[in-house]
Amino acid sequence: MRSRRVPFQPNPEATARLRQIESMTKLMDNQFRLPGTDFRFGLDPIIGLIPFAGNIMTLVFQGFLVASMSKYGISRKVMILMVINLAIDFILGGIPFIGNIFDFYFKSSQRNLELMKRHYNEGKHQGSGTGTLMIVFLLFLAIIAAIGFLVFKLVELVYHLIAGAF
Repeated sequence: MRSRRVPFQPNPEATARLRQIESMTKLMDNQFRLPGTDFRFGLDPIIGLIPFAGNIMTLVFQGFLVASMSKYGISRKVMILMVINLAIDFILGGIPFIGNIFDFYFKSSQRNLELMKRHYNEGKHQGSGTGTLMIVFLLFLAIIAAIGFLVFKLVELVYHLIAGAF
């Protein structure tokens, strides 16, 4: 029979730090409300409007949040899931226009905070995360292979168009 993890009992310092993390997460993802709606957003999509530099600034800030969260003994699996959220936010958030819209909805800081809370309060996401890491690595390889194939086909198409013109 598998033992259930005892919910995390933070010390006063950890509780104060968690409040700071929650405040920063709210600032990045949910600080403002669109009048007349329940839609909330934070500074992340606003800063993301600055091409490239905005995406780097939010990545650094969110990396700081993940580093702060990691000080409280989260499992390797939770850390991997948090970094995946950051990578998704950084990669898709960097796509012009589409990335700006994506930033309003994805809210990686909020997702990471929820991961941390579920880990501590419900005992979820335990373990080393090796399986998760392997899946991410294989997906990364598949994406690289697909991009390589598409680039090859594009070069081949351009070559045939140019060769056909002469």
